[in-house]
Amino acid sequence: QVRLQESGPGLVKPSETLSLTCTVSGASMTAYDSTWTWIRQPPGKGLEWMGAIGSHGSTNYSPSLQSRTSISKDTSRKQFSLQLSSVTPEDTAVYYCARMFNDYGLEYLDVWGQGTLVTVSP
Repeated sequence: QVRLQESGPGLVKPSETLSLTCTVSGASMTAYDSTWTWIRQPPGKGLEWMGAIGSHGSTNYSPSLQSRTSISKDTSRKQFSLQLSSVTPEDTAVYYCARMFNDYGLEYLDVWGQGTLVTVSP
């Protein structure tokens, strides 16, 4: 069974960098069929895809967040990480890590972490 678990600080100050880690169990991070993804949901708003990292380390980011976002992975630790720089209170959200599974060309998010609330406040 594939499981994902987010970890990181729940409170970040404005202008600082938000850093979160997602620990993966039950799946290979180098499997061609998996892309490791970060998604967030601000209070009262919808889900926002932030970016992802593929099995070979290639990354894609949301155009609106690209200048502030970095996603990396440590295959030996079975973790992938998110860094979001220069945060503002508008970055307050529940942050989720998830797996995008490629099922013979059909892609869908099949496993999610429980989510972690990050608040940006002085």
